[in-house]
Amino acid sequence: MSIVNLLRAASLSALLAAGAAHAQTVGPQGETATPSGEISVPDDRVDALKNGKHRAALLWHDQSDFVNAVTAGASDEFARLGIEVVATTSAGFDAAKQRSDIETAMVKSPDIILSLPLDPVTSAAAFEEAKEKGVKLVFLSNLPKDYVHGTDYAAVVTDDLFQMGKQAADALAKAMDSKGTVGWIYHDADYYVTNQRDNAFKTTIENDYPDMKIVAEQGISDPARAEEIANAMLLKNPDLGGIFVTWAGPAEGVLAALRANGNKTTKIVTLDLSEPVALDMVRGGNVTAIVADEAYELGRAMAATGALAILGEETPAFIVAPAVTATADNVGEAWQQSLHVDAPKSVMQAGK
Repeated sequence: MSIVNLLRAASLSALLAAGAAHAQTVGPQGETATPSGEISVPDDRVDALKNGKHRAALLWHDQSDFVNAVTAGASDEFARLGIEVVATTSAGFDAAKQRSDIETAMVKSPDIILSLPLDPVTSAAAFEEAKEKGVKLVFLSNLPKDYVHGTDYAAVVTDDLFQMGKQAADALAKAMDSKGTVGWIYHDADYYVTNQRDNAFKTTIENDYPDMKIVAEQGISDPARAEEIANAMLLKNPDLGGIFVTWAGPAEGVLAALRANGNKTTKIVTLDLSEPVALDMVRGGNVTAIVADEAYELGRAMAATGALAILGEETPAFIVAPAVTATADNVGEAWQQSLHVDAPKSVMQAGK
């Protein structure tokens, strides 16, 4: 998902180590992941949902292409199931605004709420009224503090985090003929989403590509420092074959550093779709691949999970949507697969 939508959480170092050891995505409390493809409402249960005249509210944290795609996936699934969407909001990363959005939505008596909780502690209080009234809560990526699966919420839904990092490593290895030196720019924050993605890249390089070596590592918390970090990394390692960047925002800074140095050989892989990064990729620049989640599928799975909870079905605690690797050869198809919209015209025209 778009990394600007990701927030810090409590330290999960031990959890992350366990996830890396098992080479699979795990949830915020160590939950085993269930693929989103396994989450569906059978056709023979749809009439029961339609007859119930249920309502849903989509209470998001922000507005972006990613959120728009999640909303589209959820809205299409709710329409299929005859569930009316009575509210769609954006809190603009403001926890107080999110709480107000929840209170306003509750006036419309939703049976399901889909949301990304902005803060584990304040969100726990913000969703309290909805929880007490039996609203089925389905969360995107984050989880309110002390909420219990099956009692307080139906599921947390997010990306297949390990696969995103692994696919990035595989793409970089392909571009480098599986040999050479690598720089690793990771997210310097305790957040299970970014940490698992970043660590999966590192684990895959170390375990699967013996002729590739990570020779430079640097954490980043402020995307504005990406160019500075890349310059320092290149100064010490001018022959770097490739660089992994934790998400597309700072990848733009790394790309700027390479261009300023006249470097046309060091390859970049990053996560989450971005028009500027994709433009460099289709023009044959430094960027060799972008790995993204299937955001539309995230929304569909969230809606289906809420509907199953209404039907009294057991729902998995932690659900993950697939990852997709975009390259210059398939960028249009990958954009559709991820966001269910056409890639920017600039990207498609440059690709021609």
